[in-house]
Amino acid sequence: MNDSSNEKNVTLNFLAGLGVGALVGAVAALLLAPKSGAETREDIKCAADDLKQKAEKAVHDLSESGEDLLKKSKEIVEATKAKVQQAIDAGKQAISSQVEGCEQLVEEESEC
Repeated sequence: MNDSSNEKNVTLNFLAGLGVGALVGAVAALLLAPKSGAETREDIKCAADDLKQKAEKAVHDLSESGEDLLKKSKEIVEATKAKVQQAIDAGKQAISSQVEGCEQLVEEESEC
């Protein structure tokens, strides 16, 4: 679980850095480019739309990753539950067998 949490933090930090870097780079390029105000506003709008699309894709990808992780976790829990139930059943059977053996010994002793 700790590795998964660390991996998630690294991914989120990377995406945050990527977004901030893209935004800073776009703003710097737009402000330093010799364009008219209308062209600059259009470029800013396009850059903001592009950034929005990238952020939506990142959120979608992380959501899918989380869903996959949840599915795998449920599968592991179900498999573990089945193994535990098998162990419980085996333990019950062993105890039952031992009880029967003890009952037979008691019967044999009482017959003597």
